[in-house]
Amino acid sequence: MNRARALWDRVPAPVVDLVLVVAAALDVWLNLWDDTRLSVALAAVGCAALAFRRRFPLGVFLLTLPLALMQDVAVAVLAALFTLAERSRNRRLLAVCVVLAAVASSTPWPLAEADRAMTLVFFVYSLATSAAPVLFGQLLQARRDLARRLAEVEEAREHERTLHAQAVLARERAQLAREMHDVVSHQVSLIAVRAGALQVAAKDADAKEAARTIRSLSVTTLDELRTMVTLLRASGGRSTELTPQPTLADLRKLVESSGTHAELTGELPGTVGTPAQRALYRTVQEALTNVRKHAPGASARVELWQDGDGVGVTVTNSPPTRPSLSLPGSQQGLVGLRERAEILHGTLEAGPTAQGGYRVRLRVPLSAD
Repeated sequence: MNRARALWDRVPAPVVDLVLVVAAALDVWLNLWDDTRLSVALAAVGCAALAFRRRFPLGVFLLTLPLALMQDVAVAVLAALFTLAERSRNRRLLAVCVVLAAVASSTPWPLAEADRAMTLVFFVYSLATSAAPVLFGQLLQARRDLARRLAEVEEAREHERTLHAQAVLARERAQLAREMHDVVSHQVSLIAVRAGALQVAAKDADAKEAARTIRSLSVTTLDELRTMVTLLRASGGRSTELTPQPTLADLRKLVESSGTHAELTGELPGTVGTPAQRALYRTVQEALTNVRKHAPGASARVELWQDGDGVGVTVTNSPPTRPSLSLPGSQQGLVGLRERAEILHGTLEAGPTAQGGYRVRLRVPLSAD
């Protein structure tokens, strides 16, 4: 079945429409009751309209409706009903169209008095016949929606697994940072203190120089150790500082490939420090990820700005246009962004807007290191 569907999907849509128009015309030629010019013209218009059923499903159905007056079961009317049901979510409209098709099919043509009982029987039969393509079209629509929802769920699960792996890595790095700070830093500090004391107490010039060198190297090692500890506590992603890190120059590519309707505005001076650029990039990345995950169909606006000696970014998204998935959120992304902002002596604000959307705002010093 999947192979047959795959082969069917490969058939171009114009070819399908052309075959349907020919089938409807052949059906009219074989089963048309009335061969007057008006009837033939209405039949021709209804069959030709099927070529536009994908763009104007309701209009095409109305154009094919006269065929129901002149045939028991018109292929053109059933095809138009199926297309309308496959593309429309207005069930009241679909019910009205089914009734219209049944009424037209059970109405005597040319108009004349007919047996009421037989007309009622024809109406019930036509109602069932008209409802069949509508039910089938709604079934295909539900199947398509379910497939799209399953794809979204799988994507969200993959994202959750990635976030979980990053959170585990962040905890391991934080634990390693604590060990380095508590053990290594303490030992190196003792070495520096002892070397300083030896430098003061020693009388030999070579001993003094050796002690001074040891003390200088110990202080340098402490500074580098503090930088590494800060890095380990701030980083929670897969990549490390040994790999190329994103900058403001990569923001436009990030926004364009975010999978959402996002717009980037504003500019920042080239004097923004590298850690600040990295924080701005990660904030936009996490905010757009949350928009795609929690606000399906929403649009986003990414605004870069400068405020005195500080720079920042504001990411605001509109309300979602589709129901969001009920998936658990670890909130580790915003926690990591706040920690990164605090390390740079900046601030991060996040919360819903009055219009029903969400806003994330980061501000960091211009020359944050």
